[in-house]
Amino acid sequence: MVLMRKMTKKSNYELLLLIGFVLITISYVVAAANFNQDFEVTWGDGRAKIVDGGRLLSLSLDKASGSGFRSKNEYLFGKIDMQIKLVPGNSAGTVTAYYVSSVGSAHDEIDFEFLGNLSGDPYILHTNIFTQGKGNREQQFYLWFDPTKDFHTYSILWNPQTIILYVDGTPIREFKNLESRGIPFPKSQAMRIYSSLWDAEDWATRGGLVKTDWSQAPFTASYRDFNLQACVFSTSSSCSSSSSDQSWLKQSLDATGEARMKWVKKNYMIYNYCTDTKRFPQGFPPECSLS
Repeated sequence: MVLMRKMTKKSNYELLLLIGFVLITISYVVAAANFNQDFEVTWGDGRAKIVDGGRLLSLSLDKASGSGFRSKNEYLFGKIDMQIKLVPGNSAGTVTAYYVSSVGSAHDEIDFEFLGNLSGDPYILHTNIFTQGKGNREQQFYLWFDPTKDFHTYSILWNPQTIILYVDGTPIREFKNLESRGIPFPKSQAMRIYSSLWDAEDWATRGGLVKTDWSQAPFTASYRDFNLQACVFSTSSSCSSSSSDQSWLKQSLDATGEARMKWVKKNYMIYNYCTDTKRFPQGFPPECSLS
């Protein structure tokens, strides 16, 4: 999909043109809490179940297989909320992944991955952002609650100027559009919503030192209260023709959000690629300083 010709105006003018282009090539959708309508099970041979009239979805993992689902539609920009209750007890070796992704070797992707651990140890929330097939932008966090005791909301905001990841409405990470400085940003490839529960005992828990205890299987993660404000990739209608709230298309962090994200990073971040000198001895990726 060709976005636009070479521009000569400032970055704010470029952003307005990009938003305009998006609005004339996609249709707007608001969806809430019906997995039957909006998602399809993609693998797991019955281990993924949609119940309660589409209001609840569960994924399970045993020694034979994990399971997963994806959205029926592709989206180009959106605000996605998903309530998830993670695998309880000894979940070492398991990964519950929740992400959006395009396809192909030059794909874009925005990741939440929840790395299980021994009973009593905290989950690790692993995040990453891929642009044009290039990732290596990992940030990891502990959570300030037990994510196995109840449902919590994990959100992805993706619009033309920024990507923000939220936990229960608290921003934990931002990746800004810095294309004017030569850093690719996901803006032209439509993405589906995915989630899966799978075995990663070779790396997930303490670098693979702790293996999966299959006597605890099946492992189960649960989903509810999905909410979506997004633009479905299409060429037949206009996103701007809807009367629904589209403020998320221009949303960014205000001073309160910046302060909350700073609090999370100070107290709960356990890994940041932008501070890993051993990994980047020749210098950090450019977005580390420009952000």
